[in-house]
Amino acid sequence: MASRTRLSSIPSSLLTQLFAVLLLLSGMAFAPGAAAQAPADAPPSSTPSYSALADLLENEQARDKLIEQLRNLAPPDGLESTPDAAAATSTDPDKQRLSQRLATGLHNFTASVLHDTSATMMAVRAALSGQPVPGNHLQTSLPALELLLFTILGTLLAYFIFRTLAKPGFARLNVWILQDAKRADAPAAEPSSPLVTAVRRHRFASLAMGRKLLGVTAALLIDVAATLLAALAGYILVTTLASSSGDSTIVLLSLQFLTAFVMIEIAKAISRGIFATRYDQLRLLPLAPETADYWNHWLTLLIGLTGYGLLVAVPVTEMVFLPAAGKILGLIIMLCVYIYGVGVVWKNRKAVQAGLIHRAEQSTTAIFGTLLRVLGRVWHLLALAYFTVLLVVTQAEQDQALAFMVRATTQTLIAIAIGLILAAILSSLMSRRIQLPEHWRGMLPMLEGRINAYVPVTLKTLRLLILITVALIVLDAWRAFDLIAWLQSSSGRAIVAVIFRVGVILVLAAATWTVLASVIEHRLGVSGGHHRPSEREKTLLMLFRNAAAVVIATMTALIVLSQIGINIGPLIAGAGVAGLAIGFGAQKLVQDVITGVFIQLENGMNQNDVVELAGIFGTVEKITIRSVVIRTLDGGYHLIPFSTIDKLTNHTRDYGYHYGEYNVAHRENVDEAIAQLELAFKDLMQDPELAREVLEEISIPGVTGLTERGFTIRVLIKTTPGNQWAIQRGFNRLVKLRFDAAGIELPYPQTVLHFGRDKLGYAAPVDVRGVDALKHTASGATPAPGQTMRPVLDQGS
Repeated sequence: MASRTRLSSIPSSLLTQLFAVLLLLSGMAFAPGAAAQAPADAPPSSTPSYSALADLLENEQARDKLIEQLRNLAPPDGLESTPDAAAATSTDPDKQRLSQRLATGLHNFTASVLHDTSATMMAVRAALSGQPVPGNHLQTSLPALELLLFTILGTLLAYFIFRTLAKPGFARLNVWILQDAKRADAPAAEPSSPLVTAVRRHRFASLAMGRKLLGVTAALLIDVAATLLAALAGYILVTTLASSSGDSTIVLLSLQFLTAFVMIEIAKAISRGIFATRYDQLRLLPLAPETADYWNHWLTLLIGLTGYGLLVAVPVTEMVFLPAAGKILGLIIMLCVYIYGVGVVWKNRKAVQAGLIHRAEQSTTAIFGTLLRVLGRVWHLLALAYFTVLLVVTQAEQDQALAFMVRATTQTLIAIAIGLILAAILSSLMSRRIQLPEHWRGMLPMLEGRINAYVPVTLKTLRLLILITVALIVLDAWRAFDLIAWLQSSSGRAIVAVIFRVGVILVLAAATWTVLASVIEHRLGVSGGHHRPSEREKTLLMLFRNAAAVVIATMTALIVLSQIGINIGPLIAGAGVAGLAIGFGAQKLVQDVITGVFIQLENGMNQNDVVELAGIFGTVEKITIRSVVIRTLDGGYHLIPFSTIDKLTNHTRDYGYHYGEYNVAHRENVDEAIAQLELAFKDLMQDPELAREVLEEISIPGVTGLTERGFTIRVLIKTTPGNQWAIQRGFNRLVKLRFDAAGIELPYPQTVLHFGRDKLGYAAPVDVRGVDALKHTASGATPAPGQTMRPVLDQGS
C-alpha cells in the first residue's frame, strides 16, 4: 500500500492549499519576532544539525509525533515478512496483470483493515483500563477542537444569515422566469394564421428557455456566493481567535472544515439548482415538487454525510485520537453511505425508468429520445457502479478519495455533455441539405443530390467516433484507461494515424466517384438538360461508369488494406495468378468480351434499339461487357453472349420504312386501288401523332406481282427509326377503311373448275340459277362474302 501521510500536512484540494497559504501569512503575523529569534548563523537546511535532532528527541510531544509518523510509514503487520508481498511491491503495477493487481490490492486492503481494527481495539482496551493510549493527543488538541467548534458554529450561523438574505433574490428570479413562461403560453391578442401562431409560440418558448437557463445560473451563483461569504466569515473568525491564542498550529482542523464546507455546500447548491424544492421556475429538471424534494433531500444527505465524514470527522479522529481509528471510522461511514444509497436506488429503479421512458416519448429529437430510453433501462446499474467505485476509492485512499470522485465525475459529465451537444448539432445538420453555388449546379446538376446522399452516412460515422471518444474519456476519468499515455505511446499514435489516413482515403475515393458519376450522369441527360446524347453515347458512358466503379472500389479496398497493416503484395500476386488461370480456362469468356468490344466500337447496337440477332427479335434492354439482354414482345428476357452473335440486324438505325404488299382482287381497277392508297396516306398525315414520324411522301412503285388470287401493289413510307411499325398499324387501318368505302375487294382463294366434255366437245350446261337469284336480292341486303355484286359496264360504252 502507499505510504500514509497525515492529512494536516498534505492538502486534499486546491482550496486547502489556498487556506494553507493564508495560514502561513497569518502565522507570520501572529509571531512577528519569530524570524528575528532565529539564530543568525543557523546552518543551511542541507547541512545535518545533530543538535536540532537531539532537541527534537528530547521533546516528548515531538518524539511521539515522529514515532507515529514512522509507524504510519511502515507497512501493516505481516507484509514486510512475506516474500510475495515484497515481490509484489517491487514489481511495477502497470506491468502486472489485472488479476494480480486485484489480488494484491485486496490482500493489502484486508491486511490494512485488520491492522487498523487491531490497533483501534488495543487503544480502546487501553483507554478503558486507564492506561495511556499511544498516539492519543486529546489533551494537546483541545485548543484546536475548541477553535473548530467555534468555527463550525460561526460558519453555519453566517451561512444561515447569507442564505436568508439571498431568498428575495431567488423569489424575484422565480417571478421573472414565470412571467416569460406565461407570455409563451398566452394566445396572441390579434387573430393570425396557425403558421404565424406556431412560429410566435416557438420564438417565445425559445426565449423562455433561455431566460430559464439564465435564471437558474444566476440562482446558482447567488447560492455559491452565500457559501463563499460564509466560508470567508468563518476564516475571519479563525484568524481572529488564532491570533489571540498565539499558536498557529491550532487552525489546521478549522481550515480543514472550511475547505470541506466550501466543497460540500457548492455540491449541494448544484443539487438545489437541479431540483429547486422551493422555487418551481428555478428547477432545471421538469419534475413534480414532491419528486424534486425527495431526490434533493437524498442527494444532499449523501453529500453531507460523505463529505463531512471523510473531510472533517476522519481527519479529526486521525489527528486527535488515532490514525487507525480514523480509518475504521471512514470505513463505517462509507459502508453506511453505500448501503443507504444502494437501497434508495434499488427502491426507485422502476419509478425512475417509467419517468425517463415517458419523457423520451415526449422528446422531439430522436437521439435524445433514444438516450433517455437507454438511460431508463440502465440508470440503476450506473448508480450502483458509482457507489461501488466510491466505496472502493475511499477505502484505498481516504485522503484523496473525494477529490478523485469529484474530478472523475466532473470529467465524465463534461465529456457526456459535450458529446450530446455535438450529437445534437449533427442531428440538426442531418435535416439540412447542402447547397452548392449556382454555377456548380449549372455545370453538374446531379452533384448536389449525390453529395446530400452521403450526408446521413457521414453523420452516423461522426456520431460513432464521438461515442468512442466520449467512452475513452470516461474510462480515463475513472482510471480504467490512460488516454493521455495511450495517445503518447507509439501504438496510440499509429492507430490514430491509421484512422486519419483511412478517413482521408475514403473521402478522396467518395469525392472522385461523386464527381465522375455526376459528370457521366450529366452527359447521359439524367438532369433533363438540353443536350440529348445518342444511344451509342449512353451505352459507352454506362459501360465506362461501371468500369470506373469497379476500379475505384478495388483500388480503395487495396489501399485501405495496406494502410491498416495488411500486406497486399500476396493478394495482388494471387489475383494475377488466378486471372491467368481463369484466362486459360475461360476462352469463351474472352471471346465474349472481345466480340462485345468490337460491336460497341462499330456502333452495332445500343440500348433501346430494336434488333434481330441469334434468331431473336426484340428490344435491347441492357448491354454488359460480355452479353446483351433482349426483351421480346411477349416479355421474354433473353441473355445472349456476344460470342454467339454471327449476324446483327438493327431496325432502328437512321430511319425506317413501312414496307407494305397489298393484294387486290383481279377484277379491281389498278389505278383506283392506287388512288385509294394515296387517300389513305393523306388521312394518315392528318394524325398529329403519326404525321411527325413520317419523313417523306408515300412511294408506290406499282404492281409487283400477279398471282392466282389477284395482283399485289407495293407501298413504301419512310419513317423515323423505330416507328415504322406504328406507321404500319395506322396506315393499314386507314387502307381498310378506304377499300371498304370504295368497294375494293381483297382477294379470296380462287379455284378454277374444268367441266368434262365428250368426244364431240360438248359440255353440260352449268346450273346458274343460284347466281341469277342473287341479282334479285332485295335492296340494302348484305351479299355473301366474296359475292359483291355490281353492274357490268358495257365494253363498248
